[in-house]
Amino acid sequence: MLSSSDKDRRDVRHFSEPLVSVVIPAFNAFRYIERTLRSAGRQTYRNLEIIVINDGSTDDTAKVVEQVALEDSRIRLLSTPNRGVAAARNTGIQEAAGWFVAFLDADDLWHQTKIEKQVNALKCLSPQWAAVYVLHYIINSHDEILRSCRPDVARGYIFARHLTFKYVGNGSALLVRRDVALEIGGFDSSYAAAGIGGCEDLDFELRLAARYHIEVVPERLVGYRQYPGNMSSNHLQMGRGALEVVRRSLAANAPLPKYATKSATNATQKYAFWEFRQARNTYLSLVTIWSISRSEPYFVVGLVLEKCRRLIQHCLRLVTTTANGQAPPRMNRSKFDPQIVPSPVERPDETAQFRRHLMRLTEVDAELSSILSPWRTGSLRRL
Repeated sequence: MLSSSDKDRRDVRHFSEPLVSVVIPAFNAFRYIERTLRSAGRQTYRNLEIIVINDGSTDDTAKVVEQVALEDSRIRLLSTPNRGVAAARNTGIQEAAGWFVAFLDADDLWHQTKIEKQVNALKCLSPQWAAVYVLHYIINSHDEILRSCRPDVARGYIFARHLTFKYVGNGSALLVRRDVALEIGGFDSSYAAAGIGGCEDLDFELRLAARYHIEVVPERLVGYRQYPGNMSSNHLQMGRGALEVVRRSLAANAPLPKYATKSATNATQKYAFWEFRQARNTYLSLVTIWSISRSEPYFVVGLVLEKCRRLIQHCLRLVTTTANGQAPPRMNRSKFDPQIVPSPVERPDETAQFRRHLMRLTEVDAELSSILSPWRTGSLRRL
């Protein structure tokens, strides 16, 4: 249970540290919302307000939030008609009183030091630095860690690189200056209206990265939950949404160098292909793989080799099961404990080709940043 001590209930105006507004959109989140609220409430950074936007839930989401709010006066519940995650987040941004806004999905978890480390990283930087993100683990419905995200990170002006590598990875990893979130127009609700919601956070990040510098805390401080039925499990919608987000971003920020445009398009098509495969949509899978093969024919060869490898592994497992007369034991997994010490993040193995690719995109970012410098200087004077 959350502590109900006087320390927890102090008026936020008595803190010397800047107020952080935690925005939690929640739609039929009864199953996980209590765990999510407790991970937010246990943050070592105490000067928080926690705003839950009940986005037209038909279950007991609001009731659970109200119960937890009795123990932590920083929690505030706002109920609206169902309008989608983008509109819910925008409501939270408008209602926020904080200098910074941190987004947390209603089924995700935070390590207890996440906000403290993000604020410390960002508060000493100039307004040119608008946001800071962290890395994450993928967790299941039991809070068990399934796998780690790939530890690719970049800082500074990262627009061209983010188009390809999509560093932030989920909607619960970002802390942003509130005035900047308002300046770029918040989250775009048109994706949900078009039936391709789910990648609104990527759209927001790209509009942010096109104008400002972004910092990173290279630690896995988010438990990003994936399970049947949540938004990220709608693979068809996620694939279509990602393609549209990158298409719009490229159109809005033209002209980008051809190399950066091709890199972003290829990377997003590969992501969409895997999403369409998981959705078992043969038509979109074939259309996407055909488009990829025209620029990267070796990608198809790699798919065939990977399929053969998995088939061999499957056959070996069948042989082992038959020989032992029983199925392999269930793997024991560690849980995402908000108090566990984050393990160091090691740089991934990089091929020479990957390093050259990254260097070229870094050069594109440096060139774009120099072009935008006059605009940004004027923008900073207004802040």
